[in-house]
Amino acid sequence: MDIFLTLLGFLFIVIGLIGSFLPVLPGPPMSWIGLLFLYLTKAVPNDMWFLIITLVVALIVFALDYIIPALGTKKFGGSKTGMIGTTVGLLISIFFPIFGFFGIIIWPFVGALVGELINKADSKTAIKAAFGSFLGFLTGTFLKFIVAVVYFGFFIMTFWEYKAAIFSF
Repeated sequence: MDIFLTLLGFLFIVIGLIGSFLPVLPGPPMSWIGLLFLYLTKAVPNDMWFLIITLVVALIVFALDYIIPALGTKKFGGSKTGMIGTTVGLLISIFFPIFGFFGIIIWPFVGALVGELINKADSKTAIKAAFGSFLGFLTGTFLKFIVAVVYFGFFIMTFWEYKAAIFSF
């Protein structure tokens, strides 16, 4: 059962890393579930404070992911349509990687710009608002990715320390 829980935990850690970039997956909470599965094994001693603190961090970052883009858009005079355009642009970059890795940067900005233009903003205001929406999106994504990577590191360090006990037959 320990091996199964460890593999399931690793799967959630990977989903959490992917979820850092996909808006449909809550990255840090998924990574936290991966840590939880590792700590549910009989081989790894329970550390309730560690799990509580990492859960609180995951939930705060999850909430900030919705707040930061809105603040960026609002600060630069954007609208909800611009924020929706940013998300659509991100999805385009993931499912149609036309510009490769740079598409993750280009498409959300283009999506925000198109969203602002649809919202009937003049081109100068639309560019400024698109930049704000895009900046908020990048900040939230970066924050989620950092937390997911740190949780991945916690997972690997803990697994490595208790690997002999996890794989004891």
